[in-house]
Amino acid sequence: MAITISVFERALDEGRGLARDMRVRWALEEVGQFYEVRLVPWEKFKAEAHLARNPFGQIPTYEEGELTLFESGAIVLHIAERFPGLLPQDADARARAIMWMFAALSTMEPPIMDRDVVEYFEAGKSWQGERFAMVDARIRDRLAQLSARMGASDWLDGAFSAADIIMVHVLRRLEGSELLEEYPNLVAYIARAAARPAYQRAFAAQLALWEKAQ
Repeated sequence: MAITISVFERALDEGRGLARDMRVRWALEEVGQFYEVRLVPWEKFKAEAHLARNPFGQIPTYEEGELTLFESGAIVLHIAERFPGLLPQDADARARAIMWMFAALSTMEPPIMDRDVVEYFEAGKSWQGERFAMVDARIRDRLAQLSARMGASDWLDGAFSAADIIMVHVLRRLEGSELLEEYPNLVAYIARAAARPAYQRAFAAQLALWEKAQ
């Protein structure tokens, strides 16, 4: 059955591959599955047709036959369970990979997203400097913990998995902030993932949408 994902018609990240459909595109490229794209313009996000796919009016969504999913983590997990290649066969290793997916979404991503809120929505506020310091301290704690756990490992837990897709995409939001540069093994981890052909194909697909909109 054909797979269709809903994405921003024109993302605001200037082609940096930060929109969450990047995770879904990357996962589908890793497992070699063709997909079609439904472009959703800003003015259609709260339209009835899109809310039927995602009640929160967000992207991405995933449709395959009668199945419709929203939330990028759930979609990537579904892809990993539906097609071979992104989850280990060993039951314990599989459980750990899923654990790391939740860690990326629940432990690493929230403070990183808080930083975007401070930067873009609290600009000019008298408390912005203090908020930056507080949020950056939380992020550094998490990065230090992740860096220590990874050590010299190539991936989060053995072979590359769906967990690395989520974690790398979460960490990429910090590029340019100088926070990542304090942890060379995490910088190398992102570079290693970005060198994967599947990542490059997914990134090129997102970038093409941005360039087309210019």
